[in-house]
Amino acid sequence: MGLESALWEATRPAFRVRYIHDPNGQPLTPLYASYGSASGKTARAKLARIVRRAPEVLVKVTGRQKGGRHVKAHLDYIGRKGDVEIESRDGEILTSKDDIAERAAEWSDTLQWRSRPTVSSVSLVFSMPGGTDPDKVLGAVRALAHAEFSDNHDYVLALHTDTPRPHVHLTVQAEGLDRTRFNPRPVQLNGLRERFARELRARGVAAEATPRRARGRGVAGSSMALVKLRARLRTGSSRQMMKADRRTNEQAIAVAQGQEALPTFIALGAEKWQAIRKAYREAIFALNATGSNQDRELANDVHGFLEKHQHMNATPEVFAAHYAKKLGFKDGHPKKQARDLSPRDRGRSQ
Repeated sequence: MGLESALWEATRPAFRVRYIHDPNGQPLTPLYASYGSASGKTARAKLARIVRRAPEVLVKVTGRQKGGRHVKAHLDYIGRKGDVEIESRDGEILTSKDDIAERAAEWSDTLQWRSRPTVSSVSLVFSMPGGTDPDKVLGAVRALAHAEFSDNHDYVLALHTDTPRPHVHLTVQAEGLDRTRFNPRPVQLNGLRERFARELRARGVAAEATPRRARGRGVAGSSMALVKLRARLRTGSSRQMMKADRRTNEQAIAVAQGQEALPTFIALGAEKWQAIRKAYREAIFALNATGSNQDRELANDVHGFLEKHQHMNATPEVFAAHYAKKLGFKDGHPKKQARDLSPRDRGRSQ
């Protein structure tokens, strides 16, 4: 297996992908959406960003607004009630309440004839780690939105710098000019992540968009709603632990004590990580075979990356290992085997 094919196997998204092949290139050479065709140069660059831990972009759907009131409330939120500039698709700055109310009404007008409320807009957030130039983050999202949505969907965006991570809120009108609706699924969200990373790199910002499992990290297990609830708890509005966090900690303690086993998806993730490690090792072999000093240096970095990531670090396993260490287990690792679940229960556990 060559370097390009090995990297493709290691970084393939978790969902089923549609293969696209270059008719003018070698047969069965997939095209990487994040940087074009899988040539040796681009494959080396992507592999270097992964193993040298380039910052990973974050793209999330934060909500879906139904009706004019909901859209207006959301625009007031991202505009901080006039304190933050809201930029439209045409470059216009929405500052007054009348401008915001008019935009909210426009986005919900086409939905009045429907028999029940439906989605008027979809809100997303594009974020980078602290220390990233906020203006470059805004420029990257502006270019992405223009390329992906401007021909069919209206949208607005707002840059927030009130947190350590600079982030841009992008709100897209759900119904397009051709009546198709914007409802991002995993495939489209993955494309937006890759486009965001590419636009950042074009502006001199090191950024990458790879699946968590390609970096040796398992499922995070936190929805946006849960993240927001935790943020509100940290402000001191409530000291009561949420039910989801309580269940997580209780299960982790039970696993650490040997009373329960880790969920099934942990074992499946570990198997997948071993397949990914095999692909990385094949990439090391391909790099060493070239005889280039730069390739040997990259191969050493890949080897170091694999040494640091022996296991897949999923959130339930991390919690269980933490409690196992507190309880005095020498290795600090809980039991690995999963419960023997029926097909119906196995589906729910994932």
